[in-house]
Amino acid sequence: MPALAPPKRRFVPTGFKPTLPALILVLVFFVLPVAILLTRSVTEPVLGLQNYATLLGSATYLKIFVNTFTVSALVTLFSVMIGFPVAWALAIMPRPSANIVFAIVLLSMWTNLLARTYAWMVLLQRTGVVNKTLMGLGLIDQPLMLVNNLVGVTIGMVYIMLPFTIIPLYGAIRRIDPMILQAAALCGANRRQAFTGVLLPLAMPGIASGALMVFVMSLGYFVTPALLGGTANMMLAELIAQFVQSLVNWGMGGAAALVLLVVTLSLYALQLRLFGTAGERS
Repeated sequence: MPALAPPKRRFVPTGFKPTLPALILVLVFFVLPVAILLTRSVTEPVLGLQNYATLLGSATYLKIFVNTFTVSALVTLFSVMIGFPVAWALAIMPRPSANIVFAIVLLSMWTNLLARTYAWMVLLQRTGVVNKTLMGLGLIDQPLMLVNNLVGVTIGMVYIMLPFTIIPLYGAIRRIDPMILQAAALCGANRRQAFTGVLLPLAMPGIASGALMVFVMSLGYFVTPALLGGTANMMLAELIAQFVQSLVNWGMGGAAALVLLVVTLSLYALQLRLFGTAGERS
């Protein structure tokens, strides 16, 4: 009887070799350009930290920082406040209805960003649908200024950022066992206590992920603030673009970009510190 041939071993890739092409791609097209830009922030026009001193010592630039963080915080707050009920409704409604609503949420993400922003410009202008509706209901006597200010920027960005809040919240709420809420009710907890003491803490990782994503994206957003806010309400991304494109001041542009990068990485590190990674939570 012939001897059986030993089974062929499967090749299981180990180490960094399988990821080497991707790492080279990231290094060449992301890390290297960012490093060059940040290097120029301390070498142009002369070697030193004068760009950072100018950026952080000017009242005009500090106002832009305040605008950026204020709008980002408001957008994050309203996105979570609106997105949580939507995610909860998606988690408890029948699957066919949930699929339809979820498809609408995804469709809003796939629609062209510029088209959505222009649509809000039309809706929020003095003769737009929003002002006409409020005046028709007798809530206001004169049209409100909802564009070319931070109010319009906040409204437009909340609409754009909502899907990025709803999706992680929906995933977090779907993982919560409904029996836990029933057990809380059996133990005497009312709806408010079950929400604040059971549902909210269990959904907190999803809230943190969605809030961080929205806040970081809002810090670097350009199109919506530029169209709905105007030059008087400039945000940090617009300032960087102006430094690089209009003023051709790569040193100041690199300094502003580094500040934005440091804030983003700090927020991500804070989230990891407070909530850990997905693998640690599971």
